[in-house]
Amino acid sequence: MSRTDKRKQSLYFPEDMLREIQIEANRQDRSLSWIVQQAWRLARTEIMRFPSVNEVSPEEEEVEREREHEHRE
Repeated sequence: MSRTDKRKQSLYFPEDMLREIQIEANRQDRSLSWIVQQAWRLARTEIMRFPSVNEVSPEEEEVEREREHEHRE
């Protein structure tokens, strides 16, 4: 039998978003945790496409190359 690792974690949501999650949890007779877990499972591949804060977008790279080129002249 597989054991589920259950760790308590505090998450903070904007009030209106939390209200929407609570309404949906009530509608489905599910916990808030279950709703958020399902949302993550559905959205994770899309979220993983977001650049990290340390990554530079192609547009930013082009601007940086142009700045370097200007400074060399």
